[in-house]
Amino acid sequence: MIEFHLNSEFKLADEAWDTFVEESDNGTMFQKRRFLSYHPKDRFHDVSAVITKEGKLNALLPAVLVERNGKKILSSHSGASYGGVVYQDLNIKDAHDITTGLIKYAKALKCDAIQITHAPMIYQSKYSNYMDFAMYRNGFTYMKREISSVVPLDKTDEQLLSTYRAEARTSVKKSIHQGVEIVETERFGDYYDILKKNLKMRHNVNPTHTLEELLKLKLLFPTKIRLFGAFKGDTLMAGVCNFSANKDVVLAFYISHDEEYQQYRPVNLLFFEIMKRYRQEGFKYLDFGIFTVNMEPNWGLGRFKENFGARGLFRDTFYKEL
Repeated sequence: MIEFHLNSEFKLADEAWDTFVEESDNGTMFQKRRFLSYHPKDRFHDVSAVITKEGKLNALLPAVLVERNGKKILSSHSGASYGGVVYQDLNIKDAHDITTGLIKYAKALKCDAIQITHAPMIYQSKYSNYMDFAMYRNGFTYMKREISSVVPLDKTDEQLLSTYRAEARTSVKKSIHQGVEIVETERFGDYYDILKKNLKMRHNVNPTHTLEELLKLKLLFPTKIRLFGAFKGDTLMAGVCNFSANKDVVLAFYISHDEEYQQYRPVNLLFFEIMKRYRQEGFKYLDFGIFTVNMEPNWGLGRFKENFGARGLFRDTFYKEL
């Protein structure tokens, strides 16, 4: 029998929670308590659940309560890029029972609706659409299907470069010829200044994280969150902050470059070296993140990511009125 338990009452230790995520078929760093702990305690109404089967730990659900349009919604954790149920060795019957248990759990919390966002399939070590099937069968609908840009890393350096569009390949060679160097760096302050300026200029928004939050996350995950910079001498021209979401996928979380040094084409070489580095470390995919917002494409951003051989995969959000 599948049962949901409010974690604040079940009191599964953070270390046990994170170990389960680490050993799961589909977990990411964003579903770990260690990651979620960087948020102030009063920012979210946490209703994360421990899911048991015959009294034994079976799955986990990082979740919060949100209010929208007068409705109380049980939602994937708002402080995480990816949500959904984290599981090990999921079978079709358990997927069905977890979904019906989720509906019962939400009703017990007096919710009006459920909203769950799944990570793209590349985050699964054992590919499965069992949860999608079970949710759709139990009355969930697609609230939105965003597109995330993904590059497979199972290629040699030459093969990887050949997947780039011609203009990107030319830019990589030009950047090398001009003496641009790619190194892992701790110059988060300089990088953040470029990032903030870029986002303000292009989209009139601020980064999701403050510099202080980003540095705190770096302290929490010193080997999982890494900044790579493109340098000309001592000058940082561009940077990409990467999150090793799990053992298979690295997420390029923040991409930024200083327009003043555009002639050096630093971003092109930066991504080529990042892909090579993470492939050598055993990663299977680079995730550029979404280029759609509420299913509205940013065509320029999509093209930019396709320059590096990226193709789109769904990042689905399921929704059900109760």
